[in-house]
Amino acid sequence: MKKITIEEKLKSEPKTYHKLILISLLMIIIFVWALTSVDYKGISSNGLKIAESIIEGLMNPDLEFLFDMSDSGVMYLILETTAIALLGTLIGAIIAIPFAFLSASNIVPGKLNYIGISLVTFIRVFPTFVYGLMFIRVAGPGPFAGVLTLSIASIGMMSKLYIESIEELDKGILEALDSAGCTTFQKIRYGIIPQLSTNFISNTIYRFEINIKDASVLGLVGAGGIGAPLIFAIQSYRWNLAGAILIGLIVFVLIVEFCSTRIRKKLATGK
Repeated sequence: MKKITIEEKLKSEPKTYHKLILISLLMIIIFVWALTSVDYKGISSNGLKIAESIIEGLMNPDLEFLFDMSDSGVMYLILETTAIALLGTLIGAIIAIPFAFLSASNIVPGKLNYIGISLVTFIRVFPTFVYGLMFIRVAGPGPFAGVLTLSIASIGMMSKLYIESIEELDKGILEALDSAGCTTFQKIRYGIIPQLSTNFISNTIYRFEINIKDASVLGLVGAGGIGAPLIFAIQSYRWNLAGAILIGLIVFVLIVEFCSTRIRKKLATGK
């Protein structure tokens, strides 16, 4: 049997360089077109001074405000932000489960799943910030508007992730349980839940990470959390207070991301 050398194998492979050149040219054209739509006017006259003030505020934060345990301190504001994100995540995760099952092509027969997919897509169209502006008008400013906003925003994303997990179910396990004479409840208990629980929990934790950051931003429009005091401190040029808030927020986000990454890694690998 004749051995094929590496050179011969490379020569026998289909030549796709012309496609790569075409794609590269297309990307360059898109990039140049995007640059033409950006109107750069330079840095404002006091922009560098503001940047220096922000850095100085980070370097010299108001420690009394940072460690203040009252309802106006950074610790309480971070706790409020966490509560908004946690409630929004849990409510969104629970509501997303039936949406996902009704939208999965291997669960709902025919093309009926397109109704659920269309609804999920419609929910995902609007950014979280837009939902925040709408719910503030409905429920008034405060943490409750933030919880409603993050709940709806979580439904769209988590339904999408849940649908992918459901459509990857191993039907062989369900068929084996069915042949063993298991009831519907037993098939759900021993065939579906063990396959989906890890992915569902992992996706929920991932969404909680996102909601922590979104809850901070929603405070800018009055939906509770740490965002409102931050924008007030910046607008009043109280950079030491802004620095204290930013340091508390940065440290908290890093802790949440570290813990959630470890948990999701353990769920995925068991280690």
